[in-house]
Amino acid sequence: MRSMKKATFCHLHLHSAYSLLDSTLKIKEAVAKSAELGMNYLALTDHAVLHGAVEFYQAAQAAGIKPIIGCDVYVARNGMAERKTQRDNMSLVLLAETQVGYQNLVKLVSIAHLEGMYYRPRIDKELLRAHAEGLIGLSGNLRGEVNEACREERLDEAEALAREYQEILGEDNFFLELMDHGEEDEKKTNQALIALSEKTGIPTVATNDVHYINQSDAAAHDVLTCLQRGSLVADPSRYRYPGDQFYLKSAEEMQALFAHHPEAIENTIEIAKRCNVEFFFPDRAEDLHFPKFPLPDGYTKEVDYLIALGKEGLSELYTIEDLDQPKNPHEQEISERFYYEVSVIEKTNYINYFLVVADFISYARSVGIPVGPGRGSGAGSLLAYSLKITTVDPLAYGLIFERFLNPDRVSPPDFDIDFCPTRRQEVIRYVREKYGEACVAQIITFGSLGAKTLMRDLGRVLEIGLPYCDRLAKLIPETPGMTLQKALQESPEFKQAVETEPDAKKIMQYAPLLEGLPRHTGMHAAGVVIAADPLDELVPLQRNNDGQVITQYFMEDVESMGLLKMDFLGLKNLTM
Repeated sequence: MRSMKKATFCHLHLHSAYSLLDSTLKIKEAVAKSAELGMNYLALTDHAVLHGAVEFYQAAQAAGIKPIIGCDVYVARNGMAERKTQRDNMSLVLLAETQVGYQNLVKLVSIAHLEGMYYRPRIDKELLRAHAEGLIGLSGNLRGEVNEACREERLDEAEALAREYQEILGEDNFFLELMDHGEEDEKKTNQALIALSEKTGIPTVATNDVHYINQSDAAAHDVLTCLQRGSLVADPSRYRYPGDQFYLKSAEEMQALFAHHPEAIENTIEIAKRCNVEFFFPDRAEDLHFPKFPLPDGYTKEVDYLIALGKEGLSELYTIEDLDQPKNPHEQEISERFYYEVSVIEKTNYINYFLVVADFISYARSVGIPVGPGRGSGAGSLLAYSLKITTVDPLAYGLIFERFLNPDRVSPPDFDIDFCPTRRQEVIRYVREKYGEACVAQIITFGSLGAKTLMRDLGRVLEIGLPYCDRLAKLIPETPGMTLQKALQESPEFKQAVETEPDAKKIMQYAPLLEGLPRHTGMHAAGVVIAADPLDELVPLQRNNDGQVITQYFMEDVESMGLLKMDFLGLKNLTM
């Protein structure tokens, strides 16, 4: 059982590795360490993104820790329209206090990426004012607007800025943030912030900026910073985090740091208690955020239109005059199977799903885009065959519908649909136009630092020759899912190099801790999300390198939150 003493501090800054090479923190490991330290509350505040929010929420809940969803956003000092210097991108920590606050945070982070990008994804005070409900703001680090003014002894300006943020966020929703990582600038700033608090009545809060779990991980994090910025470790003028204090501190350590300001620690707990956001993971089709198929004139019920389309297709495929009056046992079998499938699909609330899929496949065929015959369990559906979603007769091959969908199935059906890869984007564009640009996005992926990649990347920042790093990388087996631990077990040559060669030892000093961290973002080859409402009301968005809108949550998280994920697969055989 956790002691009450240990439960008297909450880390309001946990920067996960999803903040892309800004941290060595893997979420599950960080949560596990927090549980070990006896923390009851924990906040994730990655820089300008919400990538890890769902994983963090689930991991914290499983560990008995209350998750607090936040973000360390960048505020454009002079408004988003001004683009003169990245020095005007100021830090501000936003925590979601309520469900409305979470929705506003998602909206702010999405707009920052889609509209406010200038070196960093940015918001401004006007935008914050429009979406401030349900949010708690902290004044940020030394690059926070209030904190910077305090550090530079512009005290009147600091007071004016603090009052402005308080007015925007609400009288009880803005806090002056005290940090102590051993920096003189922080100590100086803290004194000014405490004086400002006494003058204005704006409360202080003690926080800890966490970028690595253990104090001993500081060197590996420093190397990671070099990887991120393309610097050499030996470069004396490069950017670096000062000291080794950005680790996950215990409650006792934090209480010792702020012994003269216990109210700041108390406010940390009060904020944590106020933040009560819950993620909803629907398990019923009626709770999913599926797009609404627009019915043509003459139809008021989706099921009636689906049956009409199915009858039309079956009449063409089997030359049946009237499905409701079968003339022979074969037609009887078709009729019974068709209406049985419709009843199951209606019962499980996936009528709309079939209409959406049938519609964009029909569009593709109508404009001459090659579409595959359908594969996987979806080929067992006679209804799908009647709608020309698939082109394989399930009755002729004895394919079973229940493998695809049955009344007891919780997860939604999933058609694997192949398109000609050179024209696949035309189908996605059609979907965007039909359901709205704001309601359709592709899905993010994360490239990670793999075993072979690390040999070369670490060698570069440590100034170890590329030929040597290439040789070391080639000693690691090509087996899928290969890790450093497996390589040491399966490759005697790699193990010997690590044990006997100084450069290999130097690389392996950091590689195990960095292995598996996100290296870059990408876009899922096939996954497309389609929703009934604008996506930035449901999940955070950003752009990929080509300017296309993608989700900040990866595929499993998007699906778990009840969004429709469709696979628009590209198959070269169709082009040929």
